[in-house]
This record gives sequence, C-alpha cells and structure tokens, in this order.
Amino acid sequence: MLRTDLIASVATLIQRHADERGNKVAFADAARQVTYGELAARTANLAGHLADLGVVAGDAVAIFLPNSVNWIESSFAITRAGAIGVPISYDSTESEIAYRLQDASCKVVITTDERAGMIDAIKAQCPTVTITILVERGRGRGNGLRYENLATTISKSKPRDSSSIHDAAYIIYTSGTTGRAKGVLLSVHSMLWVTASCWAPIAQLSEHDKVLSPLPLFHSYALNLSVLSILAAGASEYIMEKFSTSEALRLLGDGEFTLFPGVPTMFHYLLEAAKGNPQTALGGLRLAISAGAIMPATLNREFEARFGVMLLDGYGITETATMVTMNWPSGGRVLGSCGLPIPGLAVRIVDAASGKDVAAGSEGELIVRGPNVMIGYHNKPQETAAALREGWYHTGDLAKSDENGFLTITGRLKELIIRGGQNIAPAEIEEVVSVIDGVVDNAVVGLPHELLGEVPALFVVKRGDSNLEAEKILNHCRERLSSYKVPFSVHFVDQIPRTGSGKIIRFKLRDMLTK
Repeated sequence: MLRTDLIASVATLIQRHADERGNKVAFADAARQVTYGELAARTANLAGHLADLGVVAGDAVAIFLPNSVNWIESSFAITRAGAIGVPISYDSTESEIAYRLQDASCKVVITTDERAGMIDAIKAQCPTVTITILVERGRGRGNGLRYENLATTISKSKPRDSSSIHDAAYIIYTSGTTGRAKGVLLSVHSMLWVTASCWAPIAQLSEHDKVLSPLPLFHSYALNLSVLSILAAGASEYIMEKFSTSEALRLLGDGEFTLFPGVPTMFHYLLEAAKGNPQTALGGLRLAISAGAIMPATLNREFEARFGVMLLDGYGITETATMVTMNWPSGGRVLGSCGLPIPGLAVRIVDAASGKDVAAGSEGELIVRGPNVMIGYHNKPQETAAALREGWYHTGDLAKSDENGFLTITGRLKELIIRGGQNIAPAEIEEVVSVIDGVVDNAVVGLPHELLGEVPALFVVKRGDSNLEAEKILNHCRERLSSYKVPFSVHFVDQIPRTGSGKIIRFKLRDMLTK
C-alpha cells in the first residue's frame, strides 16, 4: 500500500513529529543527539540564517561533513531555506571537492574547522563560494561562521518552507565508477515517493523503529533511507561516522536496534567476524537491508542462517532516487535476485540495439519510468537527453527477469566483457569466486587482448591467514564456468576500490595493469 501521507515537505514532516513526539530522539551519533522538537527549532534557525546571509531559493549549498547529526540538520535546513543541497564525501580530495563546488555553483559550504584550510585553498578556483560555516571538530578554528551559533540563535529571516516538493532539492553526484561524476537533480517528492512505496510498505519502517545506519550520508541510498525516510516515518536513528565491523557488532549486540541498512561488503565483514565467535548475535534486529551493489545469493543465505535475521536485497540507482526493485519479507523470494519492481514503478528489459522488450530469462538493458526518476543531470542537457528518452530512464544496467518478474542484475553495458565475440558479465565470475574459502573480496574487469579483443582479469583480496593461490581459484572457476568465462589472470590486492555505496570502481583496477 502506497503511504502517500509520508510525502510532504521537510518542514511539514518536522513540524508533524515535533507536535506528536517532540521529546523523542530523532537522530543521534557518538557526540550528541537531537529530539524532534529540537530538530524543528535548530533547522528553522539555520534556514533563517542562510536567508540572512543572502542564500536565495535555488542557490546551492554544499554539505562537506562527516556522518553526524550536524549533517542531518544541515540537509534539512538547506531544504527549509529553499536552497539545493550538494552532499560531498568528507574523504574527497581537493580536486573532487573543487569540481563539485564549481559544477554546482555552490554559494555556501558547511564543513568542519579541521577542513577549513582545505576549503580556503579551493575558494580561489570556486568564485561562487562566499560563505563557510564551520562545525567545531578539530583544534583549528578556521575562517568562517560558527555552526552552533547559527543553530541556537534566532535569525532575522524566517525559513522559506516552500510547500513545493517537486523542485530540485539535491544535486547528488554519481559514484563515478566509470569516470567523472555527474550531478543528479532530485526533488523531495522523488525521494519520499520511494519512502512511501518501498521503505514503509515493504521494509515496514515506522515510528517504532530504531535504525543503526553505517551508510555514507552523501550517497542517495543513505539520503533517502537514513535521512528523509527516518524523518517521514518518525523513527529514531543512530548514525555511525564510518562503518566498523567490531563497532557495528557491539551496537547491534545491545539489542536496541530493529533495522540495519548496509551494502553487501558490510554484511560480508559481519559474517566473517561472527565465524570466529559463536556468541556473536544481532540483538533485537528484525530486518537487515542491502542495496548499492549486487548481493551474492550465497552471502544472503549464509547471513540469514548464521544470524537468524532476514536480509532483504534490493536494487537502486541515484537517477531513480534509489530503489527500483526490492525483495519483500513475505510472499517468497529468489535469493540472488534483487526482487520485484516497487509498486507504481514501470520497468522494462529491452534489447539495447532495437529497443524492443526481451523475453523472460533473456538479458537486456533495464529501463525505468516513474515518479522517482530524476529531473535530469545538472548542466548536462546532452547526457540528460541520452539517458531520459520518452519518459524512460535508461539505466545502462544489464538485467534479466524470470517468469514471476523477479529481476537479477547481471552487469553494466559498459562493463560487459566481449571475449572473442562472447559476452561475459563480471558479476557472474565474482559470484563464483566469492564462495572460495579465504576470499574476502573480489572484482573482475576487462583487459584489452590482441587476439580476443578483451579478456577477464580477476582481482582478489584474500584473508590474512590464507595461503590461497591463483591456480586454486582458476581450477574452481574451470569447474563452474564456461571456458571463455574463466579469468585470464589473477591478481592479489590489499583491497578492491569501491564507492561508499559498495560499487566497484573498475577503472581503477584496470589502470593498475594498463598504465
């Protein structure tokens, strides 16, 4: 059932919960917490001060903060000021930050005093940035306005609190797994539509939940679920600054939390840690959710068997304000698939060349149409026109559907490896390798070959105490894969480069061997 009551402006939702549950903790981190009543007052103050500083409707404001309550408040305040939020990873390099500030024409940067020097150095490249607001974190004071002063003092201006929820509210930069990131324009409506059609009816997120979130807040998955959906549902959430296996297990073991969203690598690390300690348990957790990258069926099965907690896998992308498909807790699941299209969303699998729908079981490009599809790419009309055609967003992801409609993501059009005319999906090899004892993580990329065009190269992270050798891995693959899919080479690495949402950054692996 679509929960349309959850689709409202940020100001409306904040005031609703301030009136109904003002003393309830909304968000907490290791340093502090904020109730719904305090959230209403603090975000109103911040939004009003932004207006006092000259921020007008449609201006861009960057959030360059670590995961924290301050991040949440900043996001809501920017929206209440009628501005556009631009989340930037706190671990970004100067060039990555400068690109985003320039591309989005940001006027304000909200960051910490320990990053103030970095922003000052970048300002010369970004003439639109005129204001820095600083959260106290490090020893340095930095040059800028003090965040806490703005949050706790009444402004001259009132929050704009526009009732329009269809205008651009966020510029979320894509993961950049294949190159330079693009800014995706999303609205509050597109985000909360996913809340109303997925997280509330499927994951049954409600005011009774206490969520533990390790997700990086600058990603669309976290902005949707760990920020806006928590607010819409009136739930409570504890925000981890960064994912830590030991800290996550400690917190979950306390029995306070009911829901844990993550990406597949996180669940893998939790499972690996639990193998060495039979006493490890997840307390009162009722549900775990995975998105952001492909979840191997073996990992899903082993996690549920070990912890006795259902792990629901889904598929989402930034351009659709996250979720496209989701497995349901009832009615049957197909492990290894990413579930069924969420209610109200139109999904097709088409032949990339002809544009015609493919038969069930056949592979094609996944295209999507619905209220959650992006407004477009910021300042990129050609890329927008190429991706959005007749209302359909062309994902670039390869997928297939079974006769019951369960979708499985098989790879990316651009990641597809064509070896001597035969197509190879990296995910198929990665699934086979992931079950080998001693393999912590793995990834496959296509490398140029003089005769075959491309060949698959396998990168493996092995457990520290493992004596795993390349030939054992290749023999395992030979037994389970067609000969043309067997990796041409195996390379042991310390880690697989991934985005915060868990997607493999394949071009970095390719660069290791081709540069």
